Amino acid sequence: MQKVTMDAAQTQLSQLIEAALAGEEIVIAKGDKPVVRLVPIADEKFKFGVLAPGSLGDGPDFFAPMADDELAAWQARS
Repeated sequence: MQKVTMDAAQTQLSQLIEAALAGEEIVIAKGDKPVVRLVPIADEKFKFGVLAPGSLGDGPDFFAPMADDELAAWQARS
């Protein structure tokens, strides 16, 4: 763990960021009191949905022609 003062952090910010990206823990202190921990942001990709691809099976084919009985029911014919 690397502990630096606020004054040192202002002058060495780019080096401290590189150290944090390399996995080192950086603590910035105000006087003797630690006030901030510098850590990298996790690089996580956004994933839409929670189901595995194809887990719901094939969906209906909306462009396929309807059967005659279904078409008659849709058009309210008997």
